[in-house]
Amino acid sequence: MGDFLLYTVAVPVTFLSLVLGMALAARRILGLHVGLVRTALACMVGLSASEAALNAMPGPETTPALATVQIGVALLMMIALLTFAEIVVPTGSIPPPTEWWRALRGRVARTRRYSRITAIAFRHGLGPYLRGRERTDTRLARSLRLALEEGGVTFVKLGQVLSTRPDLLPPDVVDELTLLQDKVPAAPWPAVREVLVAELGRPPEDVFAEFDERPIAAASVAQVHRARLRSGEDVVVKVQRPAVRRVAEGDLDIVNRLASTLHDKTRWGKAIGVRDLAAGFSAALREELDFRVEARNLAAVRAASDGAGVVLPAVHEDLCTARVLVMQRLDGVPVRSASLEAVDRDALARTLLDALLRQVMLDGVFHADPHPGNIMLLGDGRLGLLDFGSVGRIDAQLRAALGKLLLAIDHGDPAGLRDALLELVARPDEIDEQQLERALGQFMARHLSTGMRPDVEMFGDLFKLVYRYGLSIPPEIAAVFRALATVEGTLAALSPGFNIVVESRSFADKQFSAHLTPESLKRTVTEELHAMMPMLRRLPRRADRISSALEQGRLGLSMRLFADERDRQFIVSLLHQVMLTVLGATAGVMAVLLLGADGGPRVGPDLSLFQVFGYNLLVISVLLGLRVVVTIFRPRG
Repeated sequence: MGDFLLYTVAVPVTFLSLVLGMALAARRILGLHVGLVRTALACMVGLSASEAALNAMPGPETTPALATVQIGVALLMMIALLTFAEIVVPTGSIPPPTEWWRALRGRVARTRRYSRITAIAFRHGLGPYLRGRERTDTRLARSLRLALEEGGVTFVKLGQVLSTRPDLLPPDVVDELTLLQDKVPAAPWPAVREVLVAELGRPPEDVFAEFDERPIAAASVAQVHRARLRSGEDVVVKVQRPAVRRVAEGDLDIVNRLASTLHDKTRWGKAIGVRDLAAGFSAALREELDFRVEARNLAAVRAASDGAGVVLPAVHEDLCTARVLVMQRLDGVPVRSASLEAVDRDALARTLLDALLRQVMLDGVFHADPHPGNIMLLGDGRLGLLDFGSVGRIDAQLRAALGKLLLAIDHGDPAGLRDALLELVARPDEIDEQQLERALGQFMARHLSTGMRPDVEMFGDLFKLVYRYGLSIPPEIAAVFRALATVEGTLAALSPGFNIVVESRSFADKQFSAHLTPESLKRTVTEELHAMMPMLRRLPRRADRISSALEQGRLGLSMRLFADERDRQFIVSLLHQVMLTVLGATAGVMAVLLLGADGGPRVGPDLSLFQVFGYNLLVISVLLGLRVVVTIFRPRG
């Protein structure tokens, strides 16, 4: 019974203690967090290999001196295996076994989605284009629109973005893709009713006095119904499509994985920041899937707007949930299908552009997707803005840089345009500013000269120029450019031939002139003086101390080397590697000398104490060398 307890309790406890001790030693030596499974396997292999190695050594009898060599060799074998594993398969590159089932389910779901998307494309006649074959087909535009429509919310959103880029796609494709903006097939009423009951907690007839089951518009994320509150107010109810969130999350996972592959495998993907673009697209789509975000966005834009431009609907926040949005009904039709003969088209286009530029330049909160389906012509001749699921926000510093960019364009100043652009984008370490200035001058001569009528091709050329010089546009500024490119198409629908650059110059001139009035100058000077007052009070005392020190010959300059924490970390890491290398080489040389030395106390028939010290120093030398190797091959975070 005692032997049974010994083998069933003591042996496993001893083995686990040995594994734990060697794991802690390995982590300390390698400076890594090694997993338990990997450590246990390396420990067992190391113990077996060390026993075989010691049996081949002279004097295999177990002695206290030889035990130190056995432990060192076992630890050496273990760390050598872990080092090889870290070089080939770094820690964290393979998910733990507990996540394998989840990863397998995700891979199966993605494979099914890939297969479904491919089947949709082939069913609509897009197979030859997927195989890289060029074919002239007048039905391509309609087939592409139908395929994107059947693909789901993410692909409908992609089609909406492409519909705003006539510089990239032919006119027939753009015209067909614009139908995705508000002419998506409606979801059946029973499914919509289930969403309303789940979100509102009661049937719609208990909440509204009237509710039209037929939607007045259907988009990729939601559809809109007319309704009337019990107070008598006419409203519209935006209801999210059933199960759209689950489908969108799966598609966004595919988009992000594809973006990561392009970022890692292609130079252009890394240069344009395709991973960040995909992350921004994912974040924007997730915000659109939460109508509470849209309600807050609309409230923010209404609060910042002065009410003199376009009309924004009021939100009934007490009836808004994550999938239901209740807003004031605006009586009108989308500008794309509206009759514009009886209105002043130029005035409407100028009002829309002025409202958007005011949101961007002054308020810092702007409508990021002003396509024609989101702009309505109201019954009283004014314009109304809808769909605030996509809203951009920029801070005061970026707004100031955008103002400088507009002024540089207005004055035809390539140097000013270069300085403003470098304030807007993430500047690379090395850039030829003079060459960039010349390129911007050519860009302005091509698109912004007197008599030129710029179009959306201007934005494409600007992005190409930014990409050529390795500049990275922040997501906030990319949203501004996207909104301007989108509104250009809306302005063209309102007033063909409308010059967006000329009107933007006019807006910049008006804002600049507004800051030059006596009242605004007085207010600006007063604010600056209030901000500079503490510094002005300290200035005389500091000037007196400097002049006294200069008179007495005590004026000096204090400069700290390695003031940046990153520089100190680099120097410490470099010295660490040098010290480890020197110590490892010294231990190796001493080990060779001791192993080759004759004489010394005998600890075995054919083993001296010098040789024991030599073997231990050899183990230490190899361990230090492995630490240096692991540090070299370790992926940088």
